Amino acid sequence: MLISFGCPVSGAWARPETLTSIARRAEELGYHGLWAFQRLLVGEEQDLAPVYQSVLDPIVALTWAGAATSRIRLGVSVINLPYVSPAYLAKQAGTLDRLTGGRFDLGLGTGWSEPEFAATGSDPNPRGRRTEEYLAVLRTLFADEVSAFEGEFYRVPPSRMRPRPARAGGPPILLGGSAEVALRRAGRIAAGWVSSSRASLAEIERGARVVRSAAAAAGKDPASVRVVVRAVVDPESSWSQMRQQARRYADAGATELFYEPNWHPRIGDPDGDPDAAAALGEEMLVNLAPA
Repeated sequence: MLISFGCPVSGAWARPETLTSIARRAEELGYHGLWAFQRLLVGEEQDLAPVYQSVLDPIVALTWAGAATSRIRLGVSVINLPYVSPAYLAKQAGTLDRLTGGRFDLGLGTGWSEPEFAATGSDPNPRGRRTEEYLAVLRTLFADEVSAFEGEFYRVPPSRMRPRPARAGGPPILLGGSAEVALRRAGRIAAGWVSSSRASLAEIERGARVVRSAAAAAGKDPASVRVVVRAVVDPESSWSQMRQQARRYADAGATELFYEPNWHPRIGDPDGDPDAAAALGEEMLVNLAPA
């Protein structure tokens, strides 16, 4: 199982100098990747955790991290696809992939925040058909000399989008979601599945099984399907306990785990001490580094 780390995108430690230093140090320590997440805004009446209150844009933050590094992969878990047209995201994702030499992994979800749907003029429903079309548009824009698409939700007239991503066919696309139908979709049409911050070990095991079964039914090699797990760092656990938990995720079928410091109350709180948050993140980075 590959070991990755959460990018400094939320709360007190989400500063340019910390983003640069964590990205470079993670690469030096042998981490496989850095992962960001998306939160556009918080409604005045929403009661959301501190980690959601102040969040950098994931594409911009990962571009910053990519400019400071040369090898480590860069992923987002997840961008909510209803918020932005697939053509616009294809240009952003393809550019990031090209600028970083093919290091980008694109995680997509359908969102859950009503204020964000309202602010972006978007509707996630019907989630399944919308997601299927969205991925089809991304793929033609990433790969085809002349791209075209006519669907229920999206239309691309015959067009050329250049430059192409560095990676042939574009960045690998992973899908989020926990419902049975969403898991099957991830196995059938995507490179794999990325879990939520709330997923239990049992839910990871079930998700990996469903995703790989759907991949096999679609004629894909289930062993090639990626299962990426966000492991929220528990402030009450020791480093040894966290590493033991990581092994349990591997046994449950995960192919990559990224430790997620942004959810730690002393890091993800925007009113926390930035220097103390950065120091704690660095401590986590060093003590949880892959062997």
